[in-house]
Amino acid sequence: MAEPLDDKTPLWRDQRFTGLVFQAAVLVLVVGIAGVLLANMVRNLQQLGRQLDFGFLRNQSGFNIGESILPYQPNDTYGWALVIGLVNTLRLILIGFVTATVIGTLSGLASFSSNWLLRHLNLIYIEVARNTPLLLQLFFWYFVIFFGLAQGAEAKQVLGWFLISKKGIALPWPTPGASVWGGLLAIALLGVVAYLTWRWRRWLLEEKGQHGRLQTGLLLGTAAIALGVFLFGLGWSLPRLDANNNILGGVRISLEYAAMLAGLTFYTGAFIAEIVRGGIASVSKGQWEAARSLGLKGGLTMALVVLPQALRVIIPSLNGQYMNLAKNSSLALAIGYPDIFATGQTTQNQTGRAVEIVLLWAITYLLVNLIISVVMNQLNRTIQIRER
Repeated sequence: MAEPLDDKTPLWRDQRFTGLVFQAAVLVLVVGIAGVLLANMVRNLQQLGRQLDFGFLRNQSGFNIGESILPYQPNDTYGWALVIGLVNTLRLILIGFVTATVIGTLSGLASFSSNWLLRHLNLIYIEVARNTPLLLQLFFWYFVIFFGLAQGAEAKQVLGWFLISKKGIALPWPTPGASVWGGLLAIALLGVVAYLTWRWRRWLLEEKGQHGRLQTGLLLGTAAIALGVFLFGLGWSLPRLDANNNILGGVRISLEYAAMLAGLTFYTGAFIAEIVRGGIASVSKGQWEAARSLGLKGGLTMALVVLPQALRVIIPSLNGQYMNLAKNSSLALAIGYPDIFATGQTTQNQTGRAVEIVLLWAITYLLVNLIISVVMNQLNRTIQIRER
C-alpha cells in the first residue's frame, strides 16, 4: 500500500516565510547602520568634550528677529527663538500652498485657452519658471522687483491699494473688533449654506434628472452675499501716509516675506500648472464631446465634467509639489527672511551646537512633510471612485 504524500511545503520554499526573513534581515541591517552612525556621532562629540544636550534651548538668545507675529525679545530663550522661526516658516508654507495652487490651476487651465496670446504667454511663464533655479528667482523677486519698487526715501503707492517702502509692504486689513468676527462667522455660515445647496442640486441632477436652476440661483445669491460681507462687512483698514510719510493703517509685511512668497508661488505654481494640464488632458475626448452634446458650454464642461475626473489624477501629484514647497522654504536664509533655518543658523553660531540644531531641522521638516503627506493621501482617498 502506497504511503500518503506529504503536501506540506518546506519553510525554505515558502514565499511567505522567505519574505518575512528578508524583511527582518533588511530591518536588522538598517538598525545596525543607524546604530553605527549614532555611535560614531557620540564618539566624535566625546572627543570634542561634548555630549548630546538640548539644555542650551533654555538659555537667553540675545539676538533680534526682524519679523514675528508672536511677541519676542532678545532676552527670550533660544527655544522660543526657534519657535518664532517655525511660526514664520509655517505662515510662509501655508499661504504658499494657497497661492501656488491658485496660480498653478489658472495657468493649467490657460494651457487649453483658445486665445493664442494667452496660451503662449502662459507657456513662456511655465518654461522659464520650471527651468531656472529657485534661488535665482528669489533674488529676482527680492532685489529687482520689490527693492526696485521700494527705491527712494518715500513710500510709493501701488495699484491704489498698497504702499511699499524699504520698511515693507502695507496691505489692506480688517479692523480688529466684534464686526470682524461677526463678518467671518456670517461668511462661514454662508459657506455651509452653499455646500448644502450644492449637495441638494447635485442630488436633483443625478437622482431626479431635474435642471436645478433654483439651486443654481441660490448658490449665486449666496456667493453675492458672501462677497458683499467680505468687502463691506469686515471694516477694512486701508494703508495711508501721514504728513511725515509714515504708513498708517492696514497690515505690513516685510520685503523678504513678500519675495519668498512670490518666488515659491510662481516657481511651484509652474509645476502645478503642468500637473493640472496633464490631469485635464487625461480625460478622454469623448467626455468633452458628450458634455457639448448636452449643450454645456466651455466653462460648465470644465467645471462639471472634466475637472471632477481630472482631480483623481491631479491630487496624488500635488502631494509631491506641496512637500517640495515646504522644503524649498529653507532657502529663505539667502534673502534674510527669519525662518526656522535662519534662526537655527544664528543659534548654532552662538552656541556651537551644530548637531542638535541639525537634528531639530531634520525633525521639523520631516514632521511637516509627513503631515502634508497624510492630509493629501486622505484627500486622495476621498475623491477616488468607490465601486458599489
